[in-house]
Amino acid sequence: MVARAYTVAFEGVDARPVEVQCALAAGMPGFTIVGLPDKAVSEARERVKAALAAMAVALPSKKITVNLSPADLPKEGSHFDLPIALALLAAIGALPEEEIEQTISLGELSLDGSLIAVNGALPAALAAAEAERVLVVPKACGAEAAWVGATRVLAAPDLAAVIRHFTGQKVLEPAEPGEVSGPEAGKDLADVKGQERAKRALEIAAAGRHHLLMVGSPGSGKSMLAARLPSILPPLEPVEALETSMIHSLAGLLTEGGISRTRPFRAPHHTASMAAIVGGGRGAKPGEISLAHNGVLFMDEFPEFPRPVLETLRQPIETGEVMVARANAHVAYPCRFLLVAAANPCKCGHLADAARACSRAPVCGEDYLGRISGPLLDRFDLRLDVPPVAFTDLDLPAPGEGSAAIAARVAAARDRQATRFAGTAARVNADAEGAALEEVATPDAEGRAMLLKAAERFGLSARGYHRVLRVARTIADLAGEAAVRKPHLAEALSYRVAGVMAPA
Repeated sequence: MVARAYTVAFEGVDARPVEVQCALAAGMPGFTIVGLPDKAVSEARERVKAALAAMAVALPSKKITVNLSPADLPKEGSHFDLPIALALLAAIGALPEEEIEQTISLGELSLDGSLIAVNGALPAALAAAEAERVLVVPKACGAEAAWVGATRVLAAPDLAAVIRHFTGQKVLEPAEPGEVSGPEAGKDLADVKGQERAKRALEIAAAGRHHLLMVGSPGSGKSMLAARLPSILPPLEPVEALETSMIHSLAGLLTEGGISRTRPFRAPHHTASMAAIVGGGRGAKPGEISLAHNGVLFMDEFPEFPRPVLETLRQPIETGEVMVARANAHVAYPCRFLLVAAANPCKCGHLADAARACSRAPVCGEDYLGRISGPLLDRFDLRLDVPPVAFTDLDLPAPGEGSAAIAARVAAARDRQATRFAGTAARVNADAEGAALEEVATPDAEGRAMLLKAAERFGLSARGYHRVLRVARTIADLAGEAAVRKPHLAEALSYRVAGVMAPA
């Protein structure tokens, strides 16, 4: 006789169904787990035996075989403990098989039988809803899994509570979803003295999700500006919050089962590896670009990142998806993020100051910024020089316009884009391409003539040409205008063909 329980294995943000089969046979007593388990799954037999012993449940003196089907799908993680225990208990007649087969379960077992939280409860809940099964999870994961709302979620503190539920002794109450936390009160742009052009660039970047590169001497305020970008971004839409939370669930970043409406802000150090940025490592986990999905990825000291790491950003920036390909896994993660990069103009940082620049200027600046390849640079919609702020300006009163006023304009521009792209795959102007871009961003005759002349003069690539159109469309949205006109294109071009990183 074979008893069955069900769980999931994770492939990126997708939860693949796994059937846990348990068979008892005559022969030498033993406990074997097959079906391509990793080390953590193989060790489940010791945790399951210890947990059952703590509950005074004796295993029969038979050969116990647990198969995780499909057998060619890699099984990783400690969340297989609970379904293995349930299949075993059903095989020995301690639990009703019909009830167990109608559930999907996941959870790590402690040696005393208590259930420990695991990653991935949110994607597992979606899989349970699709399979029309009840989901059983540790108590700490209940509030997170209940967010799906399309399936019944039972959150148990320990294995004994699960057994009492299925035997009818004490039924578990369905879990309630955690709280939705709104946007947090962050740092305000009113704290930044001067840098009005940089603030304008941040506003445009936030409104259309345009990638931004800031180049300036040390202490000019690049990091300070980037840290205040979340304060002007609109909160996550419900669909975006679910997408982002699924990735964070796999990474174990959701706290107390709550879902946040605040857009993620990730700021990896420049010593981060390729696997940390793009994804990979053991189990092909999501990297920083996926953890920043629907939010901001801030890369300070941009040229200091290893060249291979920077080059891996080129494809995800264009497609909004990254394929993490490893010998034992091919996993796709979404990664539509707003990239904000900051760099010094040269190694010493004082290229523009003849009194402080090193003896290799200006060659040192060409060598330093030359670490950013042309194809990668071409993907930045906005390139901005951030000049140093005079110390005398630091005593000036704070500007009248802070993050709240700018955020209101950004939200209005995003609303216009949501209406414009309703029913399409695009969400913001940065997603528009092909015929859709031509339809919404075609300039008037005067603007087109200027754009064609600038494209020829500065040697814009086809990608650069279209990115200028997208930025101009966003500038028009911020102004509340339906058509893209010459002033919008002129401002968009000024962020691409002027400054340190301008084309030769």
